Amino acid sequence: MTGTVPEGYAIDTDPARIDVDAVHRWLSTDAYWALGRSRETVERSVAASVNFGVFDASGAQCGYARVVTDLATFAWLCDVYVDRAHRGRGLGVALAAAVRDHLAPYGLRRVLLATGDAHGVYAQVGFRPLPDPHKWMVLGREA
Repeated sequence: MTGTVPEGYAIDTDPARIDVDAVHRWLSTDAYWALGRSRETVERSVAASVNFGVFDASGAQCGYARVVTDLATFAWLCDVYVDRAHRGRGLGVALAAAVRDHLAPYGLRRVLLATGDAHGVYAQVGFRPLPDPHKWMVLGREA
């Protein structure tokens, strides 16, 4: 399982470094799962999550992921996004690996995510399909 950040990039969990303007732009205009998401919603989600930023050599943010977790039993990895200009360099895998490695010391029972198109990325760092998806239920607008 890979976990190397490509040369010239860094991943940081410091919430002060998160460029909320960039995250809102990416999610609300280019991420199929968050199209039209309001700035207020992005701000609230960032404030209530463990945030991971990918930064290039100049310090500009070029990727993002967040984790909703109790840091005891469960986490949900979501809003994973790499700026189009930086794709194809392994940043998505590095970001998923950074999340996995950050959460490992907590001994969580489960880390979940949902993806419509990046199964191969997440499989590289150990994610696999739910063994018993029929046990899971959902409540919400998309249900």
